[in-house]
Amino acid sequence: MAIGLTRIGKRAGLLLVTALMVVQLTGCGDKQGDQRKAFIDFLQNTAMRSGEHLPSLSESQKQSFGPYVSDYAIIYGFSQQASKAVDQGIRPVVDELAAIHVPQDYLTRRDSLRQASGALTVVTQQVESAKLQADSAKATLKQPDDLKSVFDKAYDQVVTLPSNQLTPQLTQLQSLSQSAVQAGDLLQAQGTHVSFNNGGVQFSSQDPATQYNALMSQIATDAPALVQAQRTVQSAQ
Repeated sequence: MAIGLTRIGKRAGLLLVTALMVVQLTGCGDKQGDQRKAFIDFLQNTAMRSGEHLPSLSESQKQSFGPYVSDYAIIYGFSQQASKAVDQGIRPVVDELAAIHVPQDYLTRRDSLRQASGALTVVTQQVESAKLQADSAKATLKQPDDLKSVFDKAYDQVVTLPSNQLTPQLTQLQSLSQSAVQAGDLLQAQGTHVSFNNGGVQFSSQDPATQYNALMSQIATDAPALVQAQRTVQSAQ
């Protein structure tokens, strides 16, 4: 009889361990579901309503979202890079170009504009790289359907649409700023063979005048980029 009880006790013990394992596994599943729900709620009610600037995550939010913190990092990282492009790339160029009112301004502001234009080139490349990285990271995600549908909408709003708007704008602003710098270089090269009066410019020979007029024509073509860039800067404030 004693042997029989011992066997029954061992069997009951194994059943108890198995039950505990099932409870533990069920608990893990519930936790992941709660994390997913919390992340979905955050995307819908916070991230997608934040406009140009996505919020960083608090420590409690990181705990609540669990593994989905890395999913958020994809769109947050691009958002940070886009904001940097506006603050460190577009804004300085807009300030320089907006200060040009007469031909002589191309000459006096050419060095500061050249520097701003160089920074614009750098952030343009960074935005393009950030978009490629975000697309690549998103392609590797394996999300449940309920999360995927919400995340895809957030991604379009935060990454795809801003990139589609920002990239051509950066390119056009680059063209405009480079033409303005070239105009300043041309005026500088003329030395005493160019004069400024009554808001105009006069050259002592035809060739530089032709080059200057060609640059002014290109600047007039690209001028709408400045207006659009000013709106972008204002909306980011």
